[in-house]
Amino acid sequence: MGWKAIHRWLGLTMGALAVVLGITGAILAFDPVQEAWQAPAAPGDLSVATLVERVTRTVPGAEEIRHLPSGAIVVFGFVGDQAQAHYVDPADGRVLGAWQPSALPRWVKNLHRSLLLGDAGRWGAAGIALAMALICSSALVLLLRRMGGWGRLAARVRGTLAQRIHVVTGRVVLAVLCLTSLTALFMSATTLGLVALDAGTEPDAVSVVSGKAALSGGQLPALHSLTVRDVRRLNFPDASDPEDTWKVATTQGDGWIDAYSGQMLAWQDATLAQQAYDWAVVLHTGEAAWPWAVVLGLVGASVLLFWWSGVVIWWQARRLAPRITANSALAQADVLIFVASEGGSTWGFAEALHAALVRGGHRVHTSALENFRTTAATRQVFVLAATYGDGQAPAHASHALERIGKLSASSVPVTVLGFGDRQYPAFSAFAQAIDATLRERGWNALLPLECIHQQSAQQFARWGEALAQALGEPLVLDYAPRVPPTTALTLVARQDFPAREGEPAAILRFAWPAGGRLAPFAAGDLLGIVPPGSAVPRFYSLASGTQDGFVELCVRLVPGGLCSTHLLGLQPGEAVQAFVRPNPGFALPRTRRPVLLIGAGTGVAPLAGFIRRNDRRRPMHLYFGGRDPARDFYFGAEIARWLDEGRLAHVQTAFSRVPDGGGYVQDALRRDGERLRALLAQGAFVRVCGSRAMAQGVGEALDELLAPLGLSVAQLKATDRYAEDIF
Repeated sequence: MGWKAIHRWLGLTMGALAVVLGITGAILAFDPVQEAWQAPAAPGDLSVATLVERVTRTVPGAEEIRHLPSGAIVVFGFVGDQAQAHYVDPADGRVLGAWQPSALPRWVKNLHRSLLLGDAGRWGAAGIALAMALICSSALVLLLRRMGGWGRLAARVRGTLAQRIHVVTGRVVLAVLCLTSLTALFMSATTLGLVALDAGTEPDAVSVVSGKAALSGGQLPALHSLTVRDVRRLNFPDASDPEDTWKVATTQGDGWIDAYSGQMLAWQDATLAQQAYDWAVVLHTGEAAWPWAVVLGLVGASVLLFWWSGVVIWWQARRLAPRITANSALAQADVLIFVASEGGSTWGFAEALHAALVRGGHRVHTSALENFRTTAATRQVFVLAATYGDGQAPAHASHALERIGKLSASSVPVTVLGFGDRQYPAFSAFAQAIDATLRERGWNALLPLECIHQQSAQQFARWGEALAQALGEPLVLDYAPRVPPTTALTLVARQDFPAREGEPAAILRFAWPAGGRLAPFAAGDLLGIVPPGSAVPRFYSLASGTQDGFVELCVRLVPGGLCSTHLLGLQPGEAVQAFVRPNPGFALPRTRRPVLLIGAGTGVAPLAGFIRRNDRRRPMHLYFGGRDPARDFYFGAEIARWLDEGRLAHVQTAFSRVPDGGGYVQDALRRDGERLRALLAQGAFVRVCGSRAMAQGVGEALDELLAPLGLSVAQLKATDRYAEDIF
């Protein structure tokens, strides 16, 4: 069983009980905070003898003095037959008020310690603590794997909302949760008798009756040498027993003091187990450190957030679980599909490929990548591989590459299709490693390696067209991603841009939907549009955010494009069905460092949205590339206004289809190289939006500019300073 399976199943099975312990622990953390504020702490250098002298003057019948972890002093005794306990001021022994062990109902503590089940419940609570320790250990392994190692542990987290909550919360509180789990285990072991705290039998110490009167506490030499800082408890001798002793419990051990001479009769050092237990109590409860108790309370409450987000992640993965129909036996199949998927989404693409090949008359077998092999009946093999974290294999396929590297090549072609996110420095690195290993071992390929960005249905469909041509047979990949609930958006305004090549474009502004039935969004997030007659949404980068009060896109006609044709045919008053998909990897961090915004064509849309909301006037520098300023200078008037308002510090344009237009946007970058290099040296963030060819050209130009600084685009990506939105 791998780390991911351990984490998932322990979290699902023990999570609800862990939530109970976490919430009750958060409630119990209130006690040390309240205790710290109820009475003044005793000075650490105050001698115990002085404290006893002050207490005996003001509290008749005192039998025990306790130094609480908070530093407060409590005196226990009897007045007649009535037991009493009071806070006292160590400065003068004055009684401050009655002491109670806790302001909380006792059942809360019993629920936390034993689930209200007595000794059996204590064993159960210990089991939950062990499960939490294993969950924390597996979480650390998975967190490092997801983020790409210790060096990227603080990097931006991507994924669904539940995934981001789970990971970000884990980064903050994982160490504390692990610590509380381990201390709970140790404390449970002592309670259940598995670890002995006592040093053994107490010494048989008695006071030597000398015929003289017993000394008062303030006269005992042994107490003069002790400070309140080290003392936990001091018990007075029984007045009815002349041989009884004073007994003092300290952090170093226990001592018995002669009531007549004031000398130490016996001493028993605290065991190592007792010292460890004392530290465990402080770390687990926050006693003696109320700020730490506040931290523990917050961390305890976070267990509920962990459990909820974990269940949501599990449920989402379950919905994406493969449902392969007409899956032929391996030995009989002429086409094999092997899948490596971390979250399950790659299986959806495998289902679509499997179904299309079955419709074409093939016998197809689809399985996980760790089962990679061929048979005598095999004619084609396809590998669909997602990349996890910093170029790693999905957990289930962690040894697949090693297995493939040991197999002898056959004449059967093996085609690799990768899935990933270009925002990660190691985009589709696992798929690339598989493809490289296959070629090194001598396997042929029907098609070269292709890498799908952000599960793009359109890119997958284009790959299907190339596959159909290579196979010499009709093949339609009918992949329909699961679409979340949509909202009707009504067009209120449009600004048209006629194009020379017959590819017009428009800036479309939609009204904020009635009732606000749209998830909050920011410029750079994606708007999914579901055109009539299609189950596959197309995604467009948003040029506006929730704060703007409208939804804005920039759309160019794609020849034959169902969605762009529909959008550009809309007239004010007509509506489309849409939903928001977050794109956190492209968002700008909150910082005053400069920003380089580089876009071409309609790729300027999210960059315009960034500038529009630049209310803090952070230095933003726009590099825009188009074909003809008279036809496709999108947001041109707004850019000029934002420049005047100080929302934009600098703009540089390049137009490739007019004389002296400056070529392409990457040419403008090279011409402005010195200034750009200075901005990058200041830690500037870079955001690039446009076509894949444009992004590649921009990357090459910036690599040239970064080289004298000892930097590269790959290094900027690794530190989240460089992000692309490519279409």
